[in-house]
Amino acid sequence: MNNSKSILKVALPLLLGVVLVWYSLSQISVSKLVQYFKDADYFWIILGVILGILSHTSRAYRWLYMAEPLGYRPKFINSFMAVYSAYLINFTIPRAGEIARASILTSYEDIPFDKGFGTIVAERVADTIMLLLIVGIALVLEFEFIYDFFAKKFNPTTLVIGGVAFLLICIALYLFISKSTSKFAQKVKGFVQGLIEGAFSIFKMKRKWAFIFHTIFIWAMYLSMFYVTTLALPELNNISLAAVLIGFILASFSIAATNGGIGSFPEAIVIAFTLFSMPEDPSRAFGWIMWSTQTLVIIILGGLSLIYLPIYNRKKTSI
Repeated sequence: MNNSKSILKVALPLLLGVVLVWYSLSQISVSKLVQYFKDADYFWIILGVILGILSHTSRAYRWLYMAEPLGYRPKFINSFMAVYSAYLINFTIPRAGEIARASILTSYEDIPFDKGFGTIVAERVADTIMLLLIVGIALVLEFEFIYDFFAKKFNPTTLVIGGVAFLLICIALYLFISKSTSKFAQKVKGFVQGLIEGAFSIFKMKRKWAFIFHTIFIWAMYLSMFYVTTLALPELNNISLAAVLIGFILASFSIAATNGGIGSFPEAIVIAFTLFSMPEDPSRAFGWIMWSTQTLVIIILGGLSLIYLPIYNRKKTSI
């Protein structure tokens, strides 16, 4: 039974990715997509790649603050290579990268696996909070647009009733989860408690402000990377901040849907951008350009990291 679940966890995202790739390419001819790649302004694409590398470099450096209270002083280069190795491994088995990253740190920095993995989970809590914050900012800045969008689809009275119903359901779920002893309720409760505890633990760190700075910097680079890459296509040069925020949010969630966002990333972009009346073909082309360039960087740097990790650490231990 456990083997079947493990196979499904790997096979389903991969199958979904293949289906979405087929669907995406059925909506735009390959020759047209190739032409978009040829006509793109690669200055902006390269700048986006640089910003992406800066964000991952900051992520590697930020983790050093997590290891410090545990009594370890890992090398930055090992942390950097562990980050890129984890990203690459996530393309094969979803969420296996975090386990691999902790294993790498155990092998080359002698950090116990459970402690290393715990720090990586705590990092994810900080990143989840940042993503939720971006979602909240998007909702506040674009409340009128979101309300008007749904008002066109539904009667305003229906929206109010739906909102009240949603609130009541949330309250009912909260009461159920807080009192229930079921495995599902316990998992949800544990996740929420971990999120809260992880958030407050950041403020107990010795170098908390440096950690917070890097967390903000990482996500600022993510957003900047996303925006500057849109400038590579003239058809998207007049894109609004709202479209960028919504596109970024949906694209971020799409990465968890399939292996590294294969297939799901460009289609998430299309859904977001067309909400703001952006043309569909350039939106889909942007999605493929963005995903392809960032994936190529991860394959190159992740592959080099996996090769160089044992070489680098062998040299260090022999000195």
